Amino acid sequence: MLRSGALRLCPPGALRGPRGSASPPARESRPPPRSFASEAIRVDLSLPNPSWSKDMRLLFDQFMKKTEDGSWKRLPSYKYVSPQSTEVKTFFPDAKPVKGADMPQAQLFPRSLEEGRGFEYAMFHNHVENRTVCIFQGGPYLQGASGFLHGGAIATMMDSTLGACALRAGGVAMTANLNINFRRPIPLCSVVVINSQLDKVEGRKLFVSCNVQSVDGKTLHSEATSKKVPLCLFSLV
Repeated sequence: MLRSGALRLCPPGALRGPRGSASPPARESRPPPRSFASEAIRVDLSLPNPSWSKDMRLLFDQFMKKTEDGSWKRLPSYKYVSPQSTEVKTFFPDAKPVKGADMPQAQLFPRSLEEGRGFEYAMFHNHVENRTVCIFQGGPYLQGASGFLHGGAIATMMDSTLGACALRAGGVAMTANLNINFRRPIPLCSVVVINSQLDKVEGRKLFVSCNVQSVDGKTLHSEATSKKVPLCLFSLV
């Protein structure tokens, strides 16, 4: 049984993964790209780095083992995304998003903080069961009440995991609603597991749910349900 994550400040020199592991090599620390031109060098941030705790690394290795038979797949994650606004403009003509060229520092929110200080996570998807699991370690920059994660940080990761699940079930969709019940606070720098699943499909609307549990599965931290809809239906919600 894995031990639960202890309260710590996730120092840059934290535990590294064991040598000889079957999982992909850990990414190296490097300064963030300065513009969208840097997208040519795409760094997958869902791979282990020195800030990951022992629990985080062990869970990652366990899920990597599950990918060997093809039932599970690791989902890569990058800091920058191409500024594609065509679909949004099609269904929201009055929307005026800032162009990528005018916002060279735009980054994906969960990947915008320093390594080990904010959102450290990796997601895995089971296409047969329509399930997505996220292993998440929240760093010291995500504090709410003293020593605990901010509720907004938890909501961010729940919505991101639900969105990843919906994306693989029905394509790109937006959150129409997100209903969360917070049960128990999550200590800073501890590791939790977010389990999401597709519950039902009504036309092109996707209904997904998730829960946030401790590493040992004994503590339920949060639960959520969400409705995701394609852009073409979002204005009708």
